[in-house]
Order: sequence, then structure tokens, then C-alpha cells
Amino acid sequence: MRSSTVCRGPDGLIQASWVSSVVLQKELEAFKARVRETEEEAEKLKELQNEVEKQMTMSPPPGNAGPVITSTEEQTEADAPSICVGNVDYGATAEELEAHFHGCGSVNRVTIFCDKFSGRPKGFAYTEFSNSQ
Repeated sequence: MRSSTVCRGPDGLIQASWVSSVVLQKELEAFKARVRETEEEAEKLKELQNEVEKQMTMSPPPGNAGPVITSTEEQTEADAPSICVGNVDYGATAEELEAHFHGCGSVNRVTIFCDKFSGRPKGFAYTEFSNSQ
């Protein structure tokens, strides 16, 4: 069985082409199969996304082992054993700053702030001590 397809050509005139209905049927079935595959893949992706969202809500964010600080008093208490140092020499190292502040108490960590694009120090550092005294 044949069917005709009517369309306008580049010259604007109506053109008719005869195409076998078997060819059209095969193309239609192939298209339907691709649609089904795409829908199945979309469903699998939704399931994976739901699983990831469940895992994210059940576990604390990575690198956050401590409790979430909510009040101003708790924030002040958490920041008490730390200082922010300005006017730090651009050539200074974390070890040099740790040695400098060792007389003030046991130093847990020294972080020198750097520009994220160039990687050069900004002239500021964050020093965290073991206790607030």
C-alpha cells in the first residue's frame, strides 16, 4: 500500500511524493522505541536523584564534624580561641606564624588567605589556638 505526502517545494508549488507505508511504519516504530528508552532513562535518573537527596539530608555536610552553631553566643564561644591577623608579610609561611604565636598558647592551625585566581597571599591570616586563654 502506498500513501502520498503533499508539501510545498522551494518554488512554492505543491509537490506530491509517494512513499511506501511500510517504510513510514518502520520509522514510526523506531521513533516510539527511542521515546520509550528516553522515558526509562529519565525515570532511572529521577530515582538516583531521590536517593542522593535522601543521603544528603541524613548525613552532615562533608568536613563538618562539629555541631551546627546557631546562636550568637555559641558563635562567639566557637571563635574565642582564634584570631585574624592583618598586615602579614606576603612571604610569610604558616610555620613562621605558628612559631611567632607559640608564646600565646598552643596553635592548632594557621591559615593564610590567598587570592583564588593568582594564588598569592592577601596579607591576612587566621590563627586557631587549642584554648581561648
